[in-house]
Amino acid sequence: MVKQLSRPPLLDRRGLWGLLFFVAIALSAYEAGIFQQDLFNPGGFPLLWRFLRASWHPEISPEFLQLTLNATLTTLAYAACGTFLSILLGMVGGILTSQVWWLTVFPHWPLSHSIWLGIRGLLAFPRAIHEMIWGIFFVNIWGLDPLVAIIAIAIPYGAIVAKVFSEILDETPREPLMALLNSGVSPLTALLYSLIPQAFLNLLSYTVYRFDCAIRSATVLGIIGAGGLGYQMFLSLQSLRYEQLWTFFYVLVLLNGAVDISSAILRRRINLSLLLILVCLCVLSFWYVSPGLSKVWSPRTQELLGDIVQRAFSPEINGVQFQQLFTLSIETLAMSILGIAGAGIAGMVLSFPAAHNFLLPGGLLNPNPKALTIASIQGWTILVLTRIVLLFCRAIPPPIWAIVALFVLFPGILPGAIALGLNNLGILGRLMTETNENLEKPPLEALKAQGTPGTLLFLYGILPINLPRFLAYILYRWEVCIRETVMVGLVGAGGLGLLLTEQLSSFDYSSVMVTLFCFVILTFLVDWVSAAARGSKT
Repeated sequence: MVKQLSRPPLLDRRGLWGLLFFVAIALSAYEAGIFQQDLFNPGGFPLLWRFLRASWHPEISPEFLQLTLNATLTTLAYAACGTFLSILLGMVGGILTSQVWWLTVFPHWPLSHSIWLGIRGLLAFPRAIHEMIWGIFFVNIWGLDPLVAIIAIAIPYGAIVAKVFSEILDETPREPLMALLNSGVSPLTALLYSLIPQAFLNLLSYTVYRFDCAIRSATVLGIIGAGGLGYQMFLSLQSLRYEQLWTFFYVLVLLNGAVDISSAILRRRINLSLLLILVCLCVLSFWYVSPGLSKVWSPRTQELLGDIVQRAFSPEINGVQFQQLFTLSIETLAMSILGIAGAGIAGMVLSFPAAHNFLLPGGLLNPNPKALTIASIQGWTILVLTRIVLLFCRAIPPPIWAIVALFVLFPGILPGAIALGLNNLGILGRLMTETNENLEKPPLEALKAQGTPGTLLFLYGILPINLPRFLAYILYRWEVCIRETVMVGLVGAGGLGLLLTEQLSSFDYSSVMVTLFCFVILTFLVDWVSAAARGSKT
């Protein structure tokens, strides 16, 4: 009897996830109205041309440059102070949320596992709420004080650092810890003298990266009135002074470029002496902005917080509000999907010409090894221009991109998706470029030496190796993108962010809690889908 061979499935697990994402992108495009005819506002094109033309003659008067310098220093100080506090909070939270802490210090305590899960759950909420929301909330309590920007950065970043630090602790080799425990050292002392010193340098390295992110957050928080570059940019945009706006743009690009280069150097040379220098800079930053720290525990703050808590935890929701929340949640999800899909595709395309090991002399896709040829000059030109585009995209905050998109597009989720896509394009393009430059060259060079055409080398050698990492980066950034929809909602791009901004501005804290709850659920849903999709690729 001949055994009948079973037919292979039409779609494996990875193919099914790909189909689901393709359908999600199509549905998101339909939700954004891309297939409609009235997307563009013809009356806005002259304004857009005026905006673009101003890039050739930015404002460079001495008085304005002095204002720009002060705003830049303020933004850097906000980022340094917020990062410093987030590291302090993150170290404490990271220890308390690490499994090794509870297994070592409280090995026989029956409630240790429940407490560990409870603390991790509590830290998930501030991590899910964007710093823009924290900023608007604290503005209503403390006014336009530098403390607003610092604490708004410190709280969500502290929760993020706690998660990362706990994972670093749990992944650190435990042989020194076990040796100290077996020699009779107390569990707490053994942990402090074994695991934490090993993980500390990794935490310092991550701190430099977190400071890079904090600069962008400090710029965005300036838009809500906290001061710095973001505040000055928003004032210039409101008054249609595009020459001033382009000056701020160029400063942001130079600032982010300098931070990128400095971060790469510092991560390779991180040590305790550098730590002392960074701490001194943080102290100077606190002195420069002089935040009203006494406001944190002032009687007025306690009174306002008590009133907010009392009103926030008495939410009321009816059928009409539920329908509105559901509709805006769908819009928010569609905005994030369109934004990250566009950023992912464009980031992959631009990451190859931006890498040093492809088009330059001796690169994988450049057959000419000589340095001074027309092809090498073209390769260097393409590389520099591509990197400038990526740097420009990630340096400009999403709310500014959204306002520019609203010049020629009607209000809706499409301008928000474009803004998120442009900003995440710069971030994803940088990450993917680094992935390309970290390729193992010997196998690919062997194929190249055998005469393999560049097209085949790219399609069958380079792309299959890097594509899984690219997809992982896209999914990770999607988790961030869903939180960033709040920023574009602030300027009228739709979604839950717009509703949340209106509720915070009107002090409707009972509705704020309901909207935040929907936002957190949506964030956790995206996290779960992203984690499941990444798991299907392993």
